[in-house]
Amino acid sequence: MSNEQLDKLRDQLDEINLKLLELINERGRLAKEIGQVKLKSGVNRFDPVRERKMLDLIAENNNGPFETATIQHLFKQIFKASLELQEDDNSKKLLVSRKKQPQDTVVEVKGVRIGGGEQVLVAGPCSVESYEQVKAVADNHNIQGLKLLRGGAFKPRTSPYDFQGLGVEGLEILKRVATENDLAVISEIVTPHDIELATQYVDVIQIGARNMQNFELLKAAGSVDHPVLLKRGLSATIEELIYAAEYIVSKGNSKVILCERGIRTYEKATRNTLDISAVPILKQETHLPVLVDVTHSTGRRDLLLPTAKAALAIGADGVMVEVHPDPAVALSDAGQQLNIPAFNEFLENLYASGLFKSKVKI
Repeated sequence: MSNEQLDKLRDQLDEINLKLLELINERGRLAKEIGQVKLKSGVNRFDPVRERKMLDLIAENNNGPFETATIQHLFKQIFKASLELQEDDNSKKLLVSRKKQPQDTVVEVKGVRIGGGEQVLVAGPCSVESYEQVKAVADNHNIQGLKLLRGGAFKPRTSPYDFQGLGVEGLEILKRVATENDLAVISEIVTPHDIELATQYVDVIQIGARNMQNFELLKAAGSVDHPVLLKRGLSATIEELIYAAEYIVSKGNSKVILCERGIRTYEKATRNTLDISAVPILKQETHLPVLVDVTHSTGRRDLLLPTAKAALAIGADGVMVEVHPDPAVALSDAGQQLNIPAFNEFLENLYASGLFKSKVKI
């Protein structure tokens, strides 16, 4: 074969390639349009019956030289790419998506800005046990210049025989201590009918890991104009966390803070596995603030400082840590809470690391 013949055949291939490109892009535009229609109709994007019909039609009309299996494989790749186009279209429509809102959401809590480049520290006991216990932590917050106090009044526990929290009495203690010390309170609520009650006592409603996909609770939290801290579920994907946040925001409440708190894996060295990569992913995919709970993710006091540094270094908007006046007698999670002197040392080392953007202590 002469070079002239080879060049001619190659020119024909180039022409066909361009025709294929035009047709594939035209198919992509149609697929996106179909995806929009499905979204409005509430129909799932992926339709296996429809895909099977298309593959069968292709097989029936294949005259070679490619084998039918090869042709079907190529078309399945086109189908997959088209489905991804539809998914990308859908992500642009999510209210929590960075594509929908490029600028960061900043949630203000009693003068404290969470998100938008400022980093915060949230600290307090795992469970509210008494006024004296919470007051001791709050007094230390005042000395250290801290403003965000966490504490559990309702405690969903793995065992029904473990301490379940003081309930409304715990909320009353938190409210009293917060008022006396000019602090903002974050506490978990576990049932939809308690959401309105919570707005009277706490400044930020926490939805815990075990309730991340309690959709009625998410919708109830979305129906109030009150900041919500949403923790990632024990086995939840990042996508599932984002959709859980969408439940809240879609109901009208845009004051949502995400929290990575570790996920369950086969690893036993820590209580959970801290998915540190979730932080930049969530920051890229959403406009919501992202915190990291280093206590629940590790369950180890000796790992709190390095993981807090890692969280701040990778771009988290803040860190959550548990502190108790006397962890040895704590009614829940005794082994992972810092006592007050250890917490102060943790805080000192955190500031000394230079990872906070300013010396202003939340």
